[in-house]
Amino acid sequence: MTGQRHPRRHRHGFGSPGRRLRAGRRDRGSVSLELAILAPVMLLLLAFVVLAGRVAIAGNTVTTVAGNAAREASLARTAGAAAAAGRAVARAGLAAQSVQCQSGGTVTVDVSGFGAAAAGVPGQVVVVTVDCVVTLSDLALPGVRGTRTLTERAVSPIDPNRASPAGAP
Repeated sequence: MTGQRHPRRHRHGFGSPGRRLRAGRRDRGSVSLELAILAPVMLLLLAFVVLAGRVAIAGNTVTTVAGNAAREASLARTAGAAAAAGRAVARAGLAAQSVQCQSGGTVTVDVSGFGAAAAGVPGQVVVVTVDCVVTLSDLALPGVRGTRTLTERAVSPIDPNRASPAGAP
């Protein structure tokens, strides 16, 4: 049989269907094991992404609310009206964005520059500080308890050319 190009293959030689079937049995269940190991890790990673997103959105909201409140307060004609306008705008902004601050958050409006601005001194400002304590424990993440305090301070100049209050010079 010197004229044959290929020698006869054995029935269970390399590459036969029977050999491949036996090799596949060794890997049986490995996908289930990999999934059992990776699933909790992936869920924990997803939970921390949700946590980071929640804190980032709340932080951006507090920043925007403080800026809007300071601007609104700087447009008021009197110190009392400025303080009231700043607090009202801040509380409305937090409620509109559904940011859940413990005890509604704290809004501080510093209107000490209004007296000098009324006397014509330029460069006076209104300062609004918004403190929001966000609860993290309701996310039910392992190891995440307590709260996160978000604080933002915004400054807006008082326009010296704004209209004077009624009856003022």
